[in-house]
Amino acid sequence: MAASMKADEAVSTLYHWAGGPQRGLSARFSDVTDPATGEVTARVPLASEEEAAAVIATAKAAFPDWRDTSLAKRTRILFAFRELLNARAGELAAIITAEHGKVLSDAAGEVARGQEVVEFACGIAHLIKGSATENASTNVDVHSIRQPLGVVGIISPFNFPAMVPMWFFPVAIAAGNTVVLKPSEKVPTAALWIAELWREAGLPDGVFNVLNGDKTAVDALLTHPDVKSVSFVGSTPIAKYVYETGTANGKRVQALGGAKNHMVVLPDADLDLAADQAVNAGFGSAGERCMAISTLVAVGDIADVLVGKIADRAKALRTGDGRRSCDMGPLVTMAAKERVTGYVDAGEAAGANLVVDGRTGDFDADGKGFFVGPTLFDHVTTDMSIYTDEIFGPVLSVVRVDTYEQAVELINSNPYGNGTAIFTNDGGAARKFQNEVEVGMIGVNVPVPVPMAYYSFGGWKNSLFGDTHAHGTDGVHFFTRGKVVTTRWLDPSHGGINLGFPQNA
Repeated sequence: MAASMKADEAVSTLYHWAGGPQRGLSARFSDVTDPATGEVTARVPLASEEEAAAVIATAKAAFPDWRDTSLAKRTRILFAFRELLNARAGELAAIITAEHGKVLSDAAGEVARGQEVVEFACGIAHLIKGSATENASTNVDVHSIRQPLGVVGIISPFNFPAMVPMWFFPVAIAAGNTVVLKPSEKVPTAALWIAELWREAGLPDGVFNVLNGDKTAVDALLTHPDVKSVSFVGSTPIAKYVYETGTANGKRVQALGGAKNHMVVLPDADLDLAADQAVNAGFGSAGERCMAISTLVAVGDIADVLVGKIADRAKALRTGDGRRSCDMGPLVTMAAKERVTGYVDAGEAAGANLVVDGRTGDFDADGKGFFVGPTLFDHVTTDMSIYTDEIFGPVLSVVRVDTYEQAVELINSNPYGNGTAIFTNDGGAARKFQNEVEVGMIGVNVPVPVPMAYYSFGGWKNSLFGDTHAHGTDGVHFFTRGKVVTTRWLDPSHGGINLGFPQNA
């Protein structure tokens, strides 16, 4: 699946998807690399404004029929997609590892978490049903309904090529919308693989489309009058741009931005558990997660012991090709590697204590991959760039504070509010924390508090632009709009006789 347009080319050329594969015509391409080796593996076309308009037109043309397709038929297609994805999840995980670099087990976990949203969307019939009131006034009935928007755009980041798009498109499609997905040009193949799987599941052509590209494609989704909503996940500056541009053009927008997630460890916590989870949350997927823990806040006199435990675990991690028996893979591009090592240089120059240095080491890979090993700083202060900026790499900073109150103030004064965690055996402290902290997603002895699909995902402050979160009931409401119908019928009517058992169709 997701084969190149010319299978005999040494470097494959990818395509757009609009009712099927569509060759890129703009003459603009971007290289796709294998992060573990540094080799170029494909070229992805970067759409022109005209190509973007053509893909959007395909989605618009497919909308009326899909909108009018019964919920029963829509749901059957979603179930078929679910079954195909379960059977072939390993294929998608391998694609993710080849283009993003995360280890295969992590890629498989990403697919599984995305599949949760597919399963949630299979229950869409219950979630979009309206309500009714008989005799709201004399002989007058009132009922409400929810209807799809039309063409919806999804702009997806590189770090979760499958899971993040699946936060949105299963709900959007189940609700009767048609989708144009713009994946990151760094990791485009997963989206094309998913498009082919939808076709195999029986989804009509034009309902799910893939528009490859750069800012030109993004701006097309934000400004084209036929696109009714845009869902975005990425860095905060771009999220703000997406939100402001999209809303200025009359669209619904949910734009999830960046993060600086803190993990508070209280003196009564199980320090071995805390150390394990700090390593898992700080270095999983090479730190390229918007929910990664990048700052550990050690409260009281536990810091020396805790830092030692984390350092021992970090040094034991094996970094290399994600297809091998490694704990952590490479960063996605050479530019990402240079950005992260630049922050490590800056932290060292600013006076933070570099406990574990990941800039060099023995990496289990062939070629020149984009590797940075686990990196641990201690005695970090809030004026250092390794604290203030979202590094998006395997860099964990330890900040020391004396009291719980100082820890909460540190988090609440941060401009981001995506996720946070507290590690403690004190239920009262945990309850106080979840009440007082100004963050959208909170974990208690859970370092990466990504909610299940039937809840909604999203942060506060500069981590979210727009008032609607992803998936869950928020997602259903985002991809539908309500109507209220008031009716009066003066004369009854009668249908014909049919003794057969009624069936959905």
